[in-house]
Amino acid sequence: MHGLVNKAIEAFVIDTYGAQPWRVIAQMCELDDPHFEAMMSYEGDITSRVIDCATRVLKADRSDFLQNLGTYLVSQPSQQAVRRLLRFGGVDFVDFLYSLDDLRDRARLAVSDLHLPRLELREHTSNQFSLTVRSKLDGFGHVLVGLLTAMADDYGALVMLDYGGRRGEVETVAIALLERSFAEGNSFELGARV
Repeated sequence: MHGLVNKAIEAFVIDTYGAQPWRVIAQMCELDDPHFEAMMSYEGDITSRVIDCATRVLKADRSDFLQNLGTYLVSQPSQQAVRRLLRFGGVDFVDFLYSLDDLRDRARLAVSDLHLPRLELREHTSNQFSLTVRSKLDGFGHVLVGLLTAMADDYGALVMLDYGGRRGEVETVAIALLERSFAEGNSFELGARV
């Protein structure tokens, strides 16, 4: 797994729960170094081990932990690069949803060896969608529920999301768009501020 994924989990735990719980998690997982390097690659099972250890140490439900991680990736000021990558997907929440099919490729333009799950959006009606998430790592669907919740808020849309479970390497998320312009969305500029 790419170091960016593991570093995001580390940052989420430290920013949300503190440095001491992270040290306990790293020790329980028997990590050689308690801090991940963002641009390194790690064995795939390390990410699963870290998530398992984190939920045990923090006494957190796995799905809630992963959903909160997804929200963190969009809403935390230190993670603005993720929000910017996602906001380039469209001018409103529906445009953003349609851009999810290409998210994996857009992310690889920024970081060539980053392999995100394959996402496939299906439109059932103008306000009902489903998102298919294909990944070997169990739980990316929960991360996407948190991420989609935060992005809907960022765009000012009102949505209901329902995690549909996992079969094999496939997870599904049902998306009901209740109102496209429920609130004023957060500002977004194409150029990053210095």
